[in-house]
Amino acid sequence: MTWCSLRAAIVWLAVADAVLVPAGAPSAAESCGEVVTIETHHRTTTRYALVFPSDPAPAAARVALVLLPGGGGHLDLDDRGCARALKGNSLVRSIPHFRDLGLVTALVDAPSDHTGEDGLMGFRGSAAHAEDLGRIIKDVRGRASAAVWIVGTSRGSISAANAASRLTGPAAPDGVVLTSAVMSGGKGGQRPWVTQTVFDLRLEAIRVPVLVIGHADDTCVRSPANLMPNITARTSGAREQVVTVTGGPGRAAGAQSSVEACEGRAPHGFIEQEAAVAAGIARFIRQGAYAP
Repeated sequence: MTWCSLRAAIVWLAVADAVLVPAGAPSAAESCGEVVTIETHHRTTTRYALVFPSDPAPAAARVALVLLPGGGGHLDLDDRGCARALKGNSLVRSIPHFRDLGLVTALVDAPSDHTGEDGLMGFRGSAAHAEDLGRIIKDVRGRASAAVWIVGTSRGSISAANAASRLTGPAAPDGVVLTSAVMSGGKGGQRPWVTQTVFDLRLEAIRVPVLVIGHADDTCVRSPANLMPNITARTSGAREQVVTVTGGPGRAAGAQSSVEACEGRAPHGFIEQEAAVAAGIARFIRQGAYAP
């Protein structure tokens, strides 16, 4: 092989590698956020990815969102702040939309002692978990110089409601958003923690603004949209709203398995409606109502 043909082959391979990179995937040089590590319970550590918008709001109106994904909550953030797990979670997918809306985001990983298959397990409802989230809220508040709202989706709603119901002072969130909240526990079997719902928490202690969002076509047995008013019936929020999202590429009941129904790329995760939901959350925070 001549030098010219070898050089051409190298160039062709480089081009081929570039073509094989999935659309929208960050390159090796790109970042999904600044990785912040803080000390949490019993000498553990917790990491989160902090993202600032390119066009931030004025200081007096600045808002940061602490984002708590569902499932086991273990994102396995890499050193660029990119999630290696739970990438299909609705909050992970919504970060670019929040950024475009001028909101700071802090995507929170599971603590260093909850990185196994079950992730956060029953820890989501514990006092120690709420205290950990309080440390993160205080840290984000200081770094962003912003009001801090906590947003939890699916099982992350348990974590968000737990923090909002327990925390006070600078560690407490300024508001809470629950999307596709886990409201029905069912049988736990060998994993009793799977029966836990937001109704196991002291919702009456939540006095900050509360926004609850679900999808009319969500067929996940853990998050039936018709139960959402039962959350705000117990909370004591300064202002409260329950929103039922409709439309989108939902699949008819029975067209997806019970597992698929509870995943992010389904009505449970507001698939292909992320931008509209993010905009509604921003309006509720800034203007007091989800709808314009």
